[in-house]
Formats: sequence, structure tokens, C-alpha cells
Amino acid sequence: MFPRPRLRACQFLLATLFLTTFSVDRLTRAQEPTDDAELLKQLALGERLLDKTPDRTAVLYFIAQTHALLREPHEAMANLKECIMAKEGFDPSGDPVFRGLTFSKEFQHLTEIAHKDFPKVSHAGLAFVLPHKDLIPEGLAYDPEQDAFYLSSLHLKKILRIPRQAPENATDFVPNDRYNLLPVLGIHMNPADGSVWSASWLDNGKTELLHFDATGALLGRYSLSEEAKHGFNDLVVLMDGSVFVTDTAGNQVYRFDSKEKTFHALTLSRPLFQPNGIALTEDQQFVYIADQFGILRYEIKSGHSAEVYPGTSNTLAGADGLYWHKGSLVAIQNGIGSPRIAAFQLSEDGLHVTKTTILEYRSRFTTLPTTGALRGDNFYFIVNSQIDNLNGDRILDLTTLAPVRIGVLSLP
Repeated sequence: MFPRPRLRACQFLLATLFLTTFSVDRLTRAQEPTDDAELLKQLALGERLLDKTPDRTAVLYFIAQTHALLREPHEAMANLKECIMAKEGFDPSGDPVFRGLTFSKEFQHLTEIAHKDFPKVSHAGLAFVLPHKDLIPEGLAYDPEQDAFYLSSLHLKKILRIPRQAPENATDFVPNDRYNLLPVLGIHMNPADGSVWSASWLDNGKTELLHFDATGALLGRYSLSEEAKHGFNDLVVLMDGSVFVTDTAGNQVYRFDSKEKTFHALTLSRPLFQPNGIALTEDQQFVYIADQFGILRYEIKSGHSAEVYPGTSNTLAGADGLYWHKGSLVAIQNGIGSPRIAAFQLSEDGLHVTKTTILEYRSRFTTLPTTGALRGDNFYFIVNSQIDNLNGDRILDLTTLAPVRIGVLSLP
């Protein structure tokens, strides 16, 4: 739907262009964020998926978003009402797609219900602050051998290396003028050799999978040969060097064979829509894949996949960052309205949520988070990515930029 690196940024930018005039007038065709025909196809997809996924409410929210973009407020409100009354954690007040509805008393009432059912949660602390205002960071990885973080930059198209105990000594791991990189997104280390893999993507459809050695030297850059639009977003790396990467623009996930230098599309139990976060289990047997409607589990050896069931009054939808921690999935959920960070304890079979713990919600640490990294039982995450201030690789408003904050949470 949206050719942007991250779902929430997509929604914000489209809302900025369009929904500020939602209740006043219809924009001209040249100003519309996307073609109505594409939105109608998206609406049809949502309607087909109703009652065919474990989380019907996630589909209702998706349908409400699409009606809002189609300038159909009554239909948007009807689906939002059913969504909010399911009490799963969706909060439309934090979703710029619905900006044109915020003056509606019915919308305000639904927001009050959502906030009553899910009050503010604030457990995070400040890990460190980076003075670099124009990074627009997107991906975060941790190197236990060096006790350092790697932070990717969308705007400056580079990767920083940040010593955990001395973040003021951050340096360029990959400078922005060295390899003519695209905006850099998800980033992950190969635990076997200390090399670094990253996804890069510009919203004109160009995308690459990047591989650097432990010094930041480029080992390889790989892209798909077909003409269709793609957008590599987040990734995980196996001990054997294989890489699983989400293709948000292409609605696909690929396994990259680092020896053969080839991409193989996964066959999954249902079609994906804007796959984003991805997590690898500690035993490296399973990959969990997040998209707009929930989370699927893919068994690496057999190729079998299945949906993860969220249970009642719960949603797994819209996970931007996704991480495996001691039998739980830690998710930064940006696709449910107001962002939240949650931990989902899974059953022994790994396919059912048995307990949900909301770790951070509607606090100063959920300004606009994207991804994070695990260090033992602590979860470090980007607090204010400022990705809503980026259009392609251009900053929209330089005056509003702020130092980058990294938060930390203690996991259950």
C-alpha cells in the first residue's frame, strides 16, 4: 500500500498530505496520496480476510483505515466502533490516518473507551541520548563481544557504532559517503563471525541486502533481479549465515543463501500484507513474521507455517520490531494506533499467547519507536525515530528535529 520504510511513518505522511483536509474538501487528483483503485483493492483484501485470521479485530482496524483514506467517515467509524469494543488494545487517537475524525464526538468517545480499557504504562528508563538530530534512526543491533550497539540511519544513509558504557564516543561504523548506500533500515549481527547484515530501501522501489565485516568494510550487496517493487525492511541472521528478510513493499519474506547468493521466497499459510518485524528463536528452528494482521510462525527445516493465536482481548497486529526472549515475543506495535511495547508469553507449542504484558504505552518513551535490541533481560529501543519527519530521504522540517533517545526496559 505505502512505499515507505515503516508502516507508522507511512500512515503519518499520508495523513499529513491528505487527512488535514478530510472534513473540508476533496483534494485534487495530483495531491491524493494514492489511487482510489488501489485503496479499493486493499478494501477488498480486508473484507476477504474477515473471519479468516485469528484476529478479526485487526482486519476491522485495517478496513477502517482504508475507509478513512477513501474519504468514507461513516464506514470508517462503524468499523472502528466494532474494533474498539473488542477491547484488544487498538487506539485510533494515535493514528494520523484518522486525523480528520478527531473532532467527532463519537470518535472521542471511542478514544475514551480505549484509554479506559488500556491505561498508560510507563516502565522504561533512559539509556542514553545521541546529539545527532538528523539521523532518523531505524534499526538497532547489539554486539555482546564489544558491548556496543549499531544504529542505522535512514536520512544520513550510514551505520553508527555506539559503545554502551560510553555512548558519547559513538563513531561511524559505515560512513555515509563510503558506499553510496540507500537509506539503512533493519540491522543484525551474524553471531558466528561478528559481521553485520542490514537492509536498505528507498521508497522508489530500490532495495538492497548489505553485508559488512566486523570493521565496516562492505562484503556484498544483493538485490532481487525482478522488476516488481520491493522494500527490504527487517531481518534475522542464522549461525550458518542464512538471512531471512521481510519485503514490506513486495508483501513477501525471503531467505537469502549467503553461499549461493540467491533469494528464495517463503511459502506461507496466508498472504502477507506489509510484513515488517521478524524474530528468530534461540534454537534457530523457527522464524516469527509480523504483518498488519498478526504474526505467523515459520518452521525453517520443514517450511511449514502457521498463525499465532493472540487469544481474547489481545492483538499481535502491526509489530514494527519483533524479538524472541525466553519463550516470549517482544513487539513494538506501531500498527495499532498509539504505539506500545508488549511482551507475549507463548505456549509450549509456540502458537498461542498465554500472557500479555504491556511494557510501555502512551508515555514519553513511545514518541515514535521503531526497533530495538536485546541485551540479556534488558530491551533497548529507539524512542523517537522521527521517521514521520522524513519523505523519502528528505527531512520535511529541520526545526523540529531533536536528539535521538534510546530507552531501556527490563523484560519479564
